Amino acid sequence: MLTVPAGTLVAGGIVLLEAGVRVPPDGRLTVAAPVEAAESPAAVPCALPHDECMALIRPARTFDAFRALADRRGRPGDRLIESLAECRAGTRDGPEGWAPAVASRTGLPAAAALGPASYYADLSAPHGDRHVRVCTATACFAAEGGGHLAEVERVLGVAAHTAPSRGDASVQTVRCLGYCYAGPAALDGDTPCTGATLPAQLAGREPPRAPEIPAVDATGDPVLLGGVLFGEPAWQVWPRTVSSGTPEEVHREVAASGLRGRGGAGFRVAAKWEAAGRGPGTVVVANGDEGDPGSYADKLLMEADPGRVLEGLALACFACRADLGVVLVRSEYPAALARMREAVRRAYAEGHLGRSVHGTATSLDIRVVQGAGSYVAGEETALIAGLEGGRGCARPRPPYPTEHGLWDAPTVVNNVETLAAVPWIIRCGGRRYARRGTPDETGTKLVCLSERFARPGCYEVELGTPVRRIVTELGGGLKDGVGLTALQVGGPLGGFLAADALDVPLTEAGLSARGAALGHAGLVAFDERLAPQDVLRHVWEFAAAESCGACSPCRVGSQLGLKWASAGAPPDQEWERLSRLLTEASLCAFGRRIPPAVHSLARAYGNRPAGWGP
Repeated sequence: MLTVPAGTLVAGGIVLLEAGVRVPPDGRLTVAAPVEAAESPAAVPCALPHDECMALIRPARTFDAFRALADRRGRPGDRLIESLAECRAGTRDGPEGWAPAVASRTGLPAAAALGPASYYADLSAPHGDRHVRVCTATACFAAEGGGHLAEVERVLGVAAHTAPSRGDASVQTVRCLGYCYAGPAALDGDTPCTGATLPAQLAGREPPRAPEIPAVDATGDPVLLGGVLFGEPAWQVWPRTVSSGTPEEVHREVAASGLRGRGGAGFRVAAKWEAAGRGPGTVVVANGDEGDPGSYADKLLMEADPGRVLEGLALACFACRADLGVVLVRSEYPAALARMREAVRRAYAEGHLGRSVHGTATSLDIRVVQGAGSYVAGEETALIAGLEGGRGCARPRPPYPTEHGLWDAPTVVNNVETLAAVPWIIRCGGRRYARRGTPDETGTKLVCLSERFARPGCYEVELGTPVRRIVTELGGGLKDGVGLTALQVGGPLGGFLAADALDVPLTEAGLSARGAALGHAGLVAFDERLAPQDVLRHVWEFAAAESCGACSPCRVGSQLGLKWASAGAPPDQEWERLSRLLTEASLCAFGRRIPPAVHSLARAYGNRPAGWGP
């Protein structure tokens, strides 16, 4: 019998002995039976005969052959994705016909390009000479009951996701385009069309219609909307901070503010910055892949006040001692992408970025990257995988991105709204920010109201504001005086509240106690026109379509849930088993959030449809 001390380093990882291994109380790993040797993972020999003592081990960190090869080929990363997108736009063929050639130009094997090309929706969907992306996400579904897709297919003469004939249009369903306040919506190329006359606009019978995002401050002293509403200029804090401040001072103010991430997880921002270690090579990523249907706050900030987003990113880089910042903008936001790129060019021209920023020893580069169509790719490990040129699938944690992120560098990922608050905090002080909101969840939040509201738009409110006030006073209730039957909060996997259960504060703690989640704080209203069974099927359709497929519980479970929801029969005990599996075994929060979202839907509708409650 072979005994290996726990923690022994072999092939770059902590020893993990597979098969026939037990861990006794003394903490030493003991091989209890012979294990077949293999080239990879590495094998540990011992003094006994070869066939009796080879123990198969696996490094603690998973080895990715494509990633390692890409590292040796100059890290093509997002350039590979951009090249694939350019090639996709010029052909009707499937990825197998053009992706291998893209890979060969970067010195990578065909599979390295076929992986992302067949994964991302924008790359895998058939494209015609005219490509139309139709939003089928929650707010657009609630606006027309999902019927707008069939009308678009009828007027264009093509079914979604079918290969077009030469010269024909193509239709791709997406989730979401960020026009939740004016849905249903579509992008004809990069031209937005919205509203009840969407089919007529796409048919050319009416001009395209895309109203600006209504923005309202409900605080009296906006943290985030000052530039959008009152023209407060950006880049007022950065020159003074980089010239006479220190990274420690920026970190200290953000820590005092209590600022938490606004992308859904709610992690303390200063703690995440601290976890990155402020070492050389640190990268800070502004996550503009705002995928929660019902939310368009990041879209508003990137389109209407991109300089403030960049200034917040610059301050975050300074606090983390990072010399590189990356802004990821989802492909469904072409206007935001263009404005962020223009804002970066302007920032370089004005001396805010580049070498020796404002005559100091600080150098900072920021680049803008376009996404390729994936909801899960907004999760930070999946986002990093995409930036490295891979499929946007979630990765196991640990290691966390703050330890080993983009190309193994310590990486901090903050969402756009989070970073946009940092200039105000540095200018006005962390303690002043901490006096706003609630003691445990400080500050303000952008809340987005969907098209069904009488006054849809993006509202800045104090955290802790009652949801009922947001719905009735700010949003004005629903259009045409119809009654609210259910309110979705925090995206499709956030949760649902019944119309009589809105007396809850807009905080993560308050909403979690009701089975919902804050998420990006998008509020989507459902009225009596939509049956509970249809809403349930929509939730499962979203889960099945957007699962990244990296783990079996989510990949298979979401398809099974959709099958049950489409059949209309109550799953009862089978759903109970599946919900437990999804919650306990899913790789990331996407799969783990499906059961709470479905349970809250059943509660909001009075246990209709039956059999889906907790």
